[in-house]
Order: sequence, then structure tokens, then C-alpha cells
Amino acid sequence: MKYDLIVIGSGPGGYVAAIRASQLNMKVAVVEKEEPGGVCLNWGCIPTKSLLKSAQVFNYIKNAGNYGITTDGKSSADLGKIVARSREAAASMSKGVQYLFKKNKIDHLEGFGKLGEKNSVEVTSADNGKTTYQAGHIILATGARSRELPGLRQDGQKIIGYREAMTLEKLPESMLVVGSGAIGSEFAWFYASLGTRVTLVEFLPSVVPGEDREVSAQLGRSFKKMGIKVMTDSSVESAETGGDICKALVKSKKGEETIEAEIILSAVGVTPNTENIGLEDHGIEMQGNKVKVDDFYRTNAAGIYAIGDIVHGPALAHVASAEGIICVEKIAGINPEPLNYSNIPACTYTSPEIASVGITEQAAIEQGLDIKTGKFPFTASGKASAAGEREGFVKLIFDARYGELLGAHMIGANVTEMISEIVVARKLETTAHELIRSVHPHPTMSEAIMEAAAAAYDEVIHL
Repeated sequence: MKYDLIVIGSGPGGYVAAIRASQLNMKVAVVEKEEPGGVCLNWGCIPTKSLLKSAQVFNYIKNAGNYGITTDGKSSADLGKIVARSREAAASMSKGVQYLFKKNKIDHLEGFGKLGEKNSVEVTSADNGKTTYQAGHIILATGARSRELPGLRQDGQKIIGYREAMTLEKLPESMLVVGSGAIGSEFAWFYASLGTRVTLVEFLPSVVPGEDREVSAQLGRSFKKMGIKVMTDSSVESAETGGDICKALVKSKKGEETIEAEIILSAVGVTPNTENIGLEDHGIEMQGNKVKVDDFYRTNAAGIYAIGDIVHGPALAHVASAEGIICVEKIAGINPEPLNYSNIPACTYTSPEIASVGITEQAAIEQGLDIKTGKFPFTASGKASAAGEREGFVKLIFDARYGELLGAHMIGANVTEMISEIVVARKLETTAHELIRSVHPHPTMSEAIMEAAAAAYDEVIHL
């Protein structure tokens, strides 16, 4: 059978690209060897947020007295039921993707997809049967997997990756989390909230090292306040897993020490899935371990495209989806606008949450930019005080001459919902004074954006 488009991979890049292509009257198939939805829906974005919500509810119960509520008896967290709830959420979303495939007349080709001879895809089924399909265009959207450190090989039992961390059968008494990016920080917060003794090791000088320095410092303080042992400028040199307890040799500026933990979670990023998919057979150019593409995700091989975690740019679900739409629309001759990677929001769903977009203050200074910075703490927010969520702040960075909004960095409750305002504002080239004069509802967490803009220009609004 011949298709206009075959997409290899059904994650948020692949399935969105397929749906958009169908909307543009293409005959489409998606190759997927596991459940539709990829890592994001099945093992990442969706089920992790379910886990984190359970932990948040547990924290509310433990701190109910702060809200004038008395609870009788002792509350406890049932990890098995929490995990089951998260798997139900993942299964529901995966079924939703299957429904969209049927609704849009997209064929699901079950198996492992590989580039075949010119304009073809070879699909290997679970019983090793091989079928070849023809396509005018082929999009590679094969995603990524947990990256392993040389001295910290994952065995799925004592040293685990994010998949195993989502489905543990019992709550560990202690855990060593290696890496404090979004994945590591979220799991550190989740397990610490449920009662696990957590040590967080980060090679760089601060947790969530890609964020603004003040945001990183705030999260570090929040983690320490909840009992997480934070070790920055540190690395795990080796780990012994022979006994009941893992023994990790951690090297820091203070020297070396052995950290004991029931489980070690390796959360040091992801590795693109580019092996064994036929790239070499077609002479497809690479940039390091990622596929080289142009602004419309075309590789150097005619009719073959790549999107998502296997190409340049941040490995984020919403980035992959945007790339998939642009790629397909270019194929259809619509001539879409290339993606502006400088206006991609990033979110970390710890508590407090983190959300950011654009340049950090430190980067602006290093680039010699003339800037104005405004910061509004949630301790001064009426809504934050009423909600008992006073940790954090909103920080905005503007070009001093023209008032252009260069970056936004937030840490606090619900900031992952607030960042979209900034993304749209930057897309529309909104200035500081337009933000200041845009009426925000009171009391809300989001009015901190208006207040931060006003602070950059020494304008006092109100609490």
C-alpha cells in the first residue's frame, strides 16, 4: 500500500504531524511498536503529572491545619494506588490518540519502523514479520530514551530510569537522584513528599541549572526546607549495588563521600533514538547524535524529514508538536513560518513550579545587553497569601531602550499556567508599558506579571 505520508513514531510530534497531514487531505500511516502517544503520554508528561498531583494532595492533607481544617486519624500515601491512578491517566490519553487516528482515517502500523529503499518504510512486527510500505514523504519522530552515565548503568532494579521510577511497587525509604533537570527535580520532590529520604546530586553549581540563577536558588531553598539533601558541584563516580542498599561514591568540592540509598534514580537527560532506523543507508547527515535538518525539518535525503527529540532544539513535547505541524504544512505547500526557538516555554512541575521563556538575566548581562529587570515576590501577592502559596516570584527582563520583553522567569504556584501569557506577549512584540497597562484580574497569581513589569520601571501598582 502507498501513502502520501508515513510517520515513524507516535509521540506528540508524530501523532500531531499525522493528524495535521490528514486534515490537509493526505493519506497517512503511523508506525508505532508500543502504545500510541509515545513517551510523553505513556511514560512522561501525562502520568508524571498524575503522580505529582497525588503528592500535592497528600501535602495538602498533611498541612490541613494551616487552612483551619482538622483531620481525624493518620493519613498515609499508598504508592500502589498512586501509580495505578497514573497508569489509568496514561491509558486514557493513549486511547484518545487511537480515537483521533480512527477519526482522521490514519492507519496504525504496529511494529518497529525503519527506512527502507527509496520512498519506503519497512515495518517489523512483534513476531518478526516484515512488511514494506511506500510513501511519498516519511517523517522520523522516534523520540528519545533515558541517557545512561558510563559508571551508572541502569539495571531496572537498584539503578533505575524514569520509567521504573513511575511504577515502583513500594515506597523506598531512601533514594539518590542523579541530575536535577526537570525529570530529576520532579521525582525528587515527588518521593520526598511521600516520605522517602532523598539526596539530589547535580554536577553543575545549581539545581535546574538551565534556569535563571535566582529561580535555581529558590528551588534549592525549597528543596532543603522539605528535607531533601541537595549536593551541587557533585558527581557520582561509582555505585555498588550488590547488597540490599546501594552505595554511591559521590565526589564534591569537599572531597569524596559514600551515599547510601535503597534506589538510585539516574535522571541525566535523554538520548535520541536514531539507531537502526536506516539513517546510514540513506546517507542522512547528523549533528552529533541528532539528525541535521533545515528550518522545515527536511534532511539531506529527498522526501525524508525528522522532528522532535532527534533534531536540534529542546527535547520538549510541545516543541515536537510545533515542529510536526510546520513540517507537514511545508510538505503541503502552505509555506508556514519557521519555529522561533527563542520563544519556547519550559516548565518544571515541582512545588513550587518553575516556568520560563526567553533570555535569563545572567545571559543578557554576558551579552552586554542594556536591560531593565522587574521582580515581584509572591509574598506580596494577596492571592498567594490567601492560598498559602507564598514561595517564589515573577521576574521579567526588558530591553532598556525599547521596552521589548526579552525573558520571563517564574517560580511559584501555578506559574506553569501563567507562562503562556508571556509567550503570546513576546510573539506579539508586547512592550513593558503595554503589560503594565493591561488590566489583570485581582486577586490572582497572574497579576504578578503586571506587577513585575511595573517594578522594572519603578511604578508602584497595588498589592
